[in-house]
Amino acid sequence: MTSPVVLITGALTGVGRATAVAFAKEGAKVVVSGRRQEAGESLAAELKSLGTEAEFVRADVRYEEELKNLVDRTVERFGRVDVAVNNAGTEGELKPIVEVTKEDFDLAFETNVLGTLMGIKYQLRAMAAQGSGSIINVSSIYGLMGAPIGPLYVASKHAVVGLTRSAALEAARAGVRVNAVTLGAIETAMHDRVMGSEENKAAFAATIPQGRPGTPEEAADLIVFLGSGRSGYITGQTITIDGGKMAGN
Repeated sequence: MTSPVVLITGALTGVGRATAVAFAKEGAKVVVSGRRQEAGESLAAELKSLGTEAEFVRADVRYEEELKNLVDRTVERFGRVDVAVNNAGTEGELKPIVEVTKEDFDLAFETNVLGTLMGIKYQLRAMAAQGSGSIINVSSIYGLMGAPIGPLYVASKHAVVGLTRSAALEAARAGVRVNAVTLGAIETAMHDRVMGSEENKAAFAATIPQGRPGTPEEAADLIVFLGSGRSGYITGQTITIDGGKMAGN
């Protein structure tokens, strides 16, 4: 069986990094991207040490031409793209609506929404040409609910869910599946920044039915499943991994 080719944006830390490692351990060929050249090359070397083929392609998802280059480079290297994970994102400036600026809007929406949209655009073109593929967009439980601060993050993550559903309808007859993963509290650097302190982290964990944040590896396991043939009849779905946090909403 041919090893699948997997492309991951925002792959250098947190869930993206764990996903790259998980796919590599499954025997996939992995193309990782991010904005930091040295960290990207180091990750690619780590993936190769697991016995797979891997490459780092620098890309800032706010720029369409860099996303096009990312997909083109993947196809040039490996001949196809079987799985694409649009993981790059930012929490931006978490502040009330009365304080947000256009610059805040641009950062949140260019990274979280435009980056996902343009990623899907070029990934879908490549996958439709080969007649198969799976695209997984990483959103948040705040793409399903509101929050008293961070309105731009909330709105941008809602947009990712909407893009996922629309793209799934467009892509289905081409043999391409599109799903979203909505993350709850996951132990990442972003989670640490948002929480701000260990006390805040503990207080938030107490609101989670399972009583703890998830790990990047647990999120990665779900993403790997959605990229595999084991989820072949799942498309257009938003699947939440949050320790039960949304069960009461």
